[in-house]
Formats: sequence, C-alpha cells, structure tokens
Amino acid sequence: MDELPIGRRVAYWRGRRKLSQQVFADRLGKSKSWVDKVERGVRRLDKFSVLYEIAYILEVDVQLLLGKDPERRADALNCIDQVEVQEIRAALERYDSMSAYFDAAPFPPPLVDMRKAVNHAWLTYQYGRYGMLTRALPKLLRDAQAADAGHDGDQSREAAHLLGQVYQIASSVLRKLGECDLAWLAADRSMAVAQRADDPLLAGIATTRVCNAMVAMGRPRPALELNLAIANRLAPGGDNDTDPGRLSVYGLLLLQGAMAAARLGDSATVDDLINGAHEAALVLGSDQNHYWTSFGPTNVELHRAAAAVELGDGGRAVEVHRQRIVEPMFNTLLPERRAHHLLDLARGYAQIGDVANAGEMLLRGDRLAPSEIRCRPIAHEVMSDVLRRTRGAPPSLIAELAEHMGVGV
Repeated sequence: MDELPIGRRVAYWRGRRKLSQQVFADRLGKSKSWVDKVERGVRRLDKFSVLYEIAYILEVDVQLLLGKDPERRADALNCIDQVEVQEIRAALERYDSMSAYFDAAPFPPPLVDMRKAVNHAWLTYQYGRYGMLTRALPKLLRDAQAADAGHDGDQSREAAHLLGQVYQIASSVLRKLGECDLAWLAADRSMAVAQRADDPLLAGIATTRVCNAMVAMGRPRPALELNLAIANRLAPGGDNDTDPGRLSVYGLLLLQGAMAAARLGDSATVDDLINGAHEAALVLGSDQNHYWTSFGPTNVELHRAAAAVELGDGGRAVEVHRQRIVEPMFNTLLPERRAHHLLDLARGYAQIGDVANAGEMLLRGDRLAPSEIRCRPIAHEVMSDVLRRTRGAPPSLIAELAEHMGVGV
C-alpha cells in the first residue's frame, strides 16, 4: 500500500468501505468525476483539509492515505481501531480451503513457523497486549488459513489444529474489545475446524469461545445448554481418561457454563457448576495452562468471584477474593487473568458503593495489563461510575487513568 499513488490508496479504502464513487462523492460534497480523477491520479490531492475530510469519511488515519504508518497516542497502543477491525473481518471472510479444493494451493507457510507464531499469539493475549495482537491477527489468520488449505496427509490435521487455535485467539480478543459479532464468527469457525483436527479437547475449548460470544450477545440460555452438553461428553471417567488436558478443558466448560447461568440469575446452577469445576481442579492439583485454559484451583475461585458480580452480589465477590484466593498463587497467574479478576473486583466494589476500592482495583489492573482496563467497554463503565460517585475531585491517579481511557464524568 505504501508504494501506491495516493489516489489508488483512496480507491482501495473506498472499496473496503463498500462505497460507490457516487456515494463517496456525495459525502465529500464533490462530483463523481472529481473522485474518479483523484483515484486515477489525474487530479492531485494537495490540500490537507480535503485529505482529512477523505480520511474521516473512510474511517482511516490520514497517515494511511499518505502511505505512512498511522499515528497513535501512547495510550492507544493497547487498543484496537476500526482499521484493524476491518482487516480482521477481511481475513475472516477468506475461504482459502474452498479455493484450494478447486485449484492448486499456493506454497503454504511451514508448520514449524506457524507453531511458533500461534504460541506467540497466545502469550501475547495472555499477557494482555491486545493492541499488538490485533495488529498481528490479520496476517496470522491469512497464514493459518493458507497452511490449512495447502497441507495434506499427516500435516493436514496439525494445520487444522493451528487454524482452530488462531480462530479462538481472534474470538477471545474481539469479545473483550466489544466486537461481539466478529467474536462469534471466529469462534464458530474454530468449532468447524476442530472437527477436522480430530481433537475433542480442541473442540471443547472452541465451545467455550462460542458460548462466551453468545453470552456477550445476550444469549446466555443457549450458551449454558451448549457448555453443559459438551462438558458431559468430555467429563473424565468411564471411557474418558483423566489426563491434565481433559481435566482442564472439562473444568473450563463448567466455569463458562457457570458464567452463563449467572447472567440468567440462576445462582443454584452457578454453585453446582463451580463446585464441579473445583473438584476437577483438585484432581489436577495446581494452576496449569493446558490448551491455554489457565485452569486450576485459583482460576476456579476467580470465576466464583466473577459469577457473584454477574449475580449482582459484589459483597460476595469481595469476600471470595479475601478468603479464598491465595495471594502467592494468584501472583503466578498470567497478567490477563489477574487484571481480569481485578476488573471484576472493581465492579464488585462499585456494587457495594465502595468507589475508592473500585478505583484502586482499576489502577492495579492497569499496572498489570493496561489493555484489560483501558480498552474494555465494561472497564469504561466502571470508571464512569467511579468518577460520578466520587465526592469532590477524584484522586490524581484515577483522574490520569480516566484521561488515558477517554472517560469523563
């Protein structure tokens, strides 16, 4: 893109936004002929005021039109913008496997390189670096799709496994950042690919991503039913083994089912499912990260607190944190898990009217994983509540964080 003339870049982004030349011209207050001449390079774009107007209509940074890297505020490095959303959407809309069915596939990326890239993406997510991840996702999706389309024989199963993981990574980060429709699409793709990978545990984890997206879209009932259905099929015992991977996937399915039940206000089901997950965690013995689940005894308690918040019982969430979460074990969890819990605690404190501690939890979460606090819509809601209910001027650190988040009273 940086080697194209500016008119071609305008045409490219106009096409990406699905605007005809006439519609684009109307929004600019120009003629269709003027737009056509700009895009063909016949007419020069030498006024910055016009460039900025074009960038505004196309929803892109003006630097992209100039062939330069977009300018970002320091605090925005952790967040996603609409350019990145559209790039991820375009990658999700590719159907390389179908094209490969009819034509010879291009040279696919080596699987050894894909394994390294996928592992790096998971760690980027679990360290809470969402901006870095979303900027890398479009290429990672394209590469994983090409690998899945281009490998056959013994390598096809591993390629499908890697693609399924990439879809899950995309779904997880998109849901956190409020892009629920895209999160559902990516999660649904991960379930389909998991079947080709012939890995029931990968399919189980894909189920949790689908259900998380469904809950975020206001569909907790089918999410609960799907989580339970797959958990029952993967439950250790009988013909199923009790290896750590199965225990982790099974336990996470129960935990995500509990979160869906909490959204429904079904406290009895919440308790049953969390207690079931607790039993699986005790058998597992410690906090581990099989299938990137971060499952174990501590994560069970984090979900116990999170479910209490969803049920509107902030006092219970605070009690769980103080009485059931062991600080040394908590500190061994990866930053995303810890910052997520601190955000849940901030919501819990806000529910009981303790805005001082709510603000402190936001600050602690921001120090661990800024993206988890600065970029999530739910965190913005909590910060707005803290600012609104704080008597007098908010503490300087809270005011500074609110400014970074772009949140006002």
